[in-house]
Amino acid sequence: MTVAPARPGAPGSGTGESLRSRCDAELAAFLDRQDPHWPDGAPRGVYDTLRRFVLAGGKRMRPVFCYWGWRGAGGADCHEIVAAAAALEIFHAFALIHDDIMDGSDRRRGEPSVHRIFADLHTRSAWRGDAGRYGHSAALLCGDLCAAWADQMFHECGLAPERIRRGYAVFANMRTEVIAGQYLDLVSGVGDGSVASALTVIRMKAARYTVTRPLQIGAALAGAGPELLAAYAAFGDPLGDAFQLRDDVLGVFGDPAVTGKSVLDDLREGKSTVMMALARNMADRGQAARLRELFGNPQLDAAGAEELRTIIVDTGARESIEQMIRIRTQEAVTVLVDASLTPETRTELTALAESVAERQR
Repeated sequence: MTVAPARPGAPGSGTGESLRSRCDAELAAFLDRQDPHWPDGAPRGVYDTLRRFVLAGGKRMRPVFCYWGWRGAGGADCHEIVAAAAALEIFHAFALIHDDIMDGSDRRRGEPSVHRIFADLHTRSAWRGDAGRYGHSAALLCGDLCAAWADQMFHECGLAPERIRRGYAVFANMRTEVIAGQYLDLVSGVGDGSVASALTVIRMKAARYTVTRPLQIGAALAGAGPELLAAYAAFGDPLGDAFQLRDDVLGVFGDPAVTGKSVLDDLREGKSTVMMALARNMADRGQAARLRELFGNPQLDAAGAEELRTIIVDTGARESIEQMIRIRTQEAVTVLVDASLTPETRTELTALAESVAERQR
């Protein structure tokens, strides 16, 4: 199959907001195609909620990395790769919905999380049974449907079957890693809470899923060989670590108006992040006692959260995380110097690396 490149200057540009807008258009078109197939007689709450959730913002990082993985492997800009890359965003929706259930997070992208939407619907409707249980069950179904739709969108992207087969092999590997990483996150939450354990979690659960595998999926779709796939791993693994380390910082120190998430959730949950593991290691006796009292307290209030933030800063844990982010970002960028990439791809991936390190949401 021949794929036609987009016209120069048309919406086919692979840069910045243009690429994100193209992904959004592909997502909207795919979801609209599902509408006529929604079973007659079935309540439309799941479909309508998912359509709003998938299209309501998001950084679209995974589709962007997938696209540049394709371009770096010699693929021309075309509609088909944008559609394939956008499928990763639907899979991301599955991961977010299930993650919010497991973490008990009530906000996502500035709006109620999916399980909260259904729990509130149950309450407003004065239905029988437990509203929270209903919300969790409905959201699980939403996440399951997103996982199925992601597969469908990927396979219907329009690329040749052999290209899709190669890309899907990496996609399937990524999917397994995400689930295994999520389980490891559960285990670490009841385990030793060490820095090493937390670093392993972010590599499996977030780093490869955010950067490395999307790059490799795009490259595999374009027919890349093992050398480029390895270069993408050498770039993507440390950058993905930096992405998640920044995410953990924003989960505690970010502006909720910008991030769309509460700065209390991770602290109330007692989330086993690298930053909190460092804070425990670096705390003096008094600080360690307060960490044990406050961190993981489901009733933690704003004053307690502010005290925790002060301890994190005073122990030096936050600055240590910032240094880790800088080192990993530089490691990733250095890989690009010798990688066999077009100048345009090298420039775009360098800019993406810098935006990952410095992002505020």
